[in-house]
Amino acid sequence: MAKSLKVAVIGAGPAGLVAARELQREGHQVVVYEKASRLGGIWVYDANVESDLLGIDPNRKIVQSGLYHSLRTNLPRDLMSFSDYPFAIRENGDSRNFPKHEEVLWFLEKFAEEFRLIGLMRFETEVVRVEQVGGGGDAMGGEWVVESRNGGSLKEEVFEAVVVCNGHFSQPRIAKLQGGEKWPGKQIHSRNYRVPETFRDEVVVMIGSGPSAQDIAKEILIAAKHVHISSRDPKVKISTPKDNTPNFLLHPNVRCVSEDGQVTFEDGVSIHADTILHCTGYKYAFPFLKTNGTVTIDDNRVGPLYKHTFPPQLAPTLSFVGIPAVAVLFQMLESQAKWVAKVLSGKLVLPTKEEMLDDTEEFYNQMEEAGIPKHRTHYLDPFKFDYVDWLASEIGEPPVDDRLKDLFRVCIAMIVNDKNGVTRD
Repeated sequence: MAKSLKVAVIGAGPAGLVAARELQREGHQVVVYEKASRLGGIWVYDANVESDLLGIDPNRKIVQSGLYHSLRTNLPRDLMSFSDYPFAIRENGDSRNFPKHEEVLWFLEKFAEEFRLIGLMRFETEVVRVEQVGGGGDAMGGEWVVESRNGGSLKEEVFEAVVVCNGHFSQPRIAKLQGGEKWPGKQIHSRNYRVPETFRDEVVVMIGSGPSAQDIAKEILIAAKHVHISSRDPKVKISTPKDNTPNFLLHPNVRCVSEDGQVTFEDGVSIHADTILHCTGYKYAFPFLKTNGTVTIDDNRVGPLYKHTFPPQLAPTLSFVGIPAVAVLFQMLESQAKWVAKVLSGKLVLPTKEEMLDDTEEFYNQMEEAGIPKHRTHYLDPFKFDYVDWLASEIGEPPVDDRLKDLFRVCIAMIVNDKNGVTRD
């Protein structure tokens, strides 16, 4: 007979929503904690920015989402659908295949409405502590205390399992700049970028050349005096709205910055800049999770995690949905959620703790032998689908459709290369 557990889900973004649905389908009793006033996670646009634009100060005013106003998806609708719930076109909405962020939020809201998830949610409720109690070190024997804050009051509640779905786009990663503490200009992380007008007539140095840097660079060209992109990749080439744009230049890494406002690159070129914009990604962060060192974050590796999901020593009652990056995301989240839900109900059984630890250690060793740095532990190979196909096999479902895999490969190649100013329609 399937077990029914009381399960806490932390976060009501895409991962938390699909986790809640699959847990409920398996008969579990679900409570979803969401710090914001509405569901959607990073897909909820907020024109406000944080009081510390770099996101370093732990006491800063935190804004839940880091979307910029014009953001569109860089994956098409088919790749942002769940297996049984397509990302449809709404009446009078953005009908493009790569729609704006408002359409993704609408899709998630309709998903939650369709599967009656709203009643499971506690909005404006911040989780401040998740900690196992009792059990004498036995993962199945202990329960989990979830302490949350709503307004000024704290509340504790006990659960039999916890699924962490708080995403990985909240804690900025910042480039270390020699002389950065004394540099007089403005520094901002891309999480706090909203509109190009912010940089009107400024000289802007952007650090990083990933998708967000590419999008933002093209956008702020209309307002900034000059845009300089600093990239550690010497082969990077970022297309601009028109060839030979005179106010757009590429450079190697920043060597140092100085008190007089100068920014010096590794090729010896120096310029005077008004703003340094860090498009340098994010760090995994779970400030509420107390495991006495059982789960750690080391150079952006969350671990040890069996298959990016279960910490072996605390499995199956603690799990993570949404850790891997660069994937057929929504269907990967769905498969992870189904796996977690079925394990908790007893329909699927995990390997032993020792076997999971050995498997995880072998994975880390393979990464090291292949020369893959630790901080890319959770980056799936965008041109391979071993992980998502393994998940599908584990839950007894067919692998991701070959058509979607081919579409994903094409999209990733466009994002990585960006050689010809590809337009999303």
